[in-house]
Amino acid sequence: MADYALKIRRYDPESGEAAYWADYDVELPPERSVLDGILQVKDREDASIAIRCSCRAAICGSCGVRINGQSALACNTRIGEAAERARDGAITVEPMGNMPVIKDLVTDMEAVHWKKIRRVVPWLLPAEEPPEGQEYIVPPEAMLDVTQTMACIQCGVCVSACLSLEVDPEFIGPAALAKAYRFVGDPRDGEHESRLKDLAEDPHGIYDCTHCFACVEVCPKDVAPMNQIMRLRRKATNDFRIKDSNNGYGHEKAFVNIIEKWGTLFEAQLLPRSFGDGSLIKGQLRPQGAKQLTESLPTVYHGLKSGKVNPIKALVHPKLPDQKQVRRIIKEIESQDERIELNLYIVGEMAEETE
Repeated sequence: MADYALKIRRYDPESGEAAYWADYDVELPPERSVLDGILQVKDREDASIAIRCSCRAAICGSCGVRINGQSALACNTRIGEAAERARDGAITVEPMGNMPVIKDLVTDMEAVHWKKIRRVVPWLLPAEEPPEGQEYIVPPEAMLDVTQTMACIQCGVCVSACLSLEVDPEFIGPAALAKAYRFVGDPRDGEHESRLKDLAEDPHGIYDCTHCFACVEVCPKDVAPMNQIMRLRRKATNDFRIKDSNNGYGHEKAFVNIIEKWGTLFEAQLLPRSFGDGSLIKGQLRPQGAKQLTESLPTVYHGLKSGKVNPIKALVHPKLPDQKQVRRIIKEIESQDERIELNLYIVGEMAEETE
């Protein structure tokens, strides 16, 4: 047995007092969970501590909190490992982020998480009626595409960690968009295009994600929500060619066209090309594109004034020495009948040791 220090964030709205930190000591083997430590405190010292929990086996998804600042399931985090990562020796436990706090470690999942889940219409909209007296029959291999998203236990940990939600609370969020792909990737669903168009046109939809990887790192079931968001984008732009008002389609086409032409990103052309569905001329001639470019002029001015933008480099961009090879690779990939998706990410310096 070892002694561990827990620093729990306490808050009771009915008291009228501000939130505060409370210190507790627990005695547990290092392989036991942080949830075990919290429940020991609740049993032996203060029964008023509020926390949701049920299965204690990372199945129900009830005990989401932030441990040492990182969103996680309390039952899925070993107390010994948490102590090693703790600052000043004390394991900090606080409620999940991006959600209102009801009391102590309990957050209002309904106000944020479940509201956003309902936003994506989380049920099958069948393309046709099933055969009389039978179920929808789908080949097992056809469902492999959505098995990763089906592993979600709706714990809300990714929502808590989402940096885009911190900036834009209206963002649909990683959990709900991962859920959306569960049906967009389901061959039985008949509303793939309408679902994607809805999420692409929403300013808080699939293009509001900033690739921060936070949801990928914290997901206890390896759903990798950000990957599912990228798959929604690919289907919207490549499969259905949805030209949305948020310029998501144009941005992707602009990025690929620039890399194909120069080999590296020509940032000065990325914005105007994004406004023109990948075309520099369209981006400048379209009334909406011209308006958006005009609105960006103050940013350009401040960049030039501060020296962050070099006028010469903004107008002239060198090609890679062997640019033909880059173009060859792109053409080879685009010529394939089946799209190969590579969702690559690195999870910290210890990733190779923990896999």
